[in-house]
Amino acid sequence: MSSKHTYGQNRNFPSQSSQEPTMLLWLSLLLCSGACWAEHIYGACIGQNFNSSVNNDSDISNIQVSFGTFGIMKGIRLKFGDVWGSWYGMNGGSYEEADLRSNEHIVAVSGSRRVYIRSLTFYTDHGRKFSFGTESGIGFMAYPDSHGKVLTGIVGKTEVLGICGIGFKWDDPVVLPTEAIDYNGTDTNFP
Repeated sequence: MSSKHTYGQNRNFPSQSSQEPTMLLWLSLLLCSGACWAEHIYGACIGQNFNSSVNNDSDISNIQVSFGTFGIMKGIRLKFGDVWGSWYGMNGGSYEEADLRSNEHIVAVSGSRRVYIRSLTFYTDHGRKFSFGTESGIGFMAYPDSHGKVLTGIVGKTEVLGICGIGFKWDDPVVLPTEAIDYNGTDTNFP
């Protein structure tokens, strides 16, 4: 006696409708593991992580960047009000610095990278920009997901020679801008 096989049915597994909730749960967990809690990092390296603390009392008032041999960004640090944060990456090399005005905020960042970060340009809500390093390699652009948010911190990765990955934290400013200009395409200095 021969057994009859019906195509399209599998008697050893539960029906498709009972698997859908379980598959949706696993897919949701997979998609949210890491990406839901971390900023986007520009650069692909394994290095040591860094994460600047967000200062709830003051906005960013100064940025200092150091570059080493071959134009590699060695380190970066932020000043919040009158207080300097920690160096991320390495201290040393040639230094470049930018002072922000009172109530001036960073609203976008562009940059370039190869194995290490090569350049960063910070754009402000006062229509100014501060460029560090020399553009070389793959370019990137970062900005907040909604109007009115500003740069409040940085994250990234460092390796032996310097910073090999960088990301940006965006949130509402501590001190609301009073002289801010519209940076949604009307300012010719904004990319």
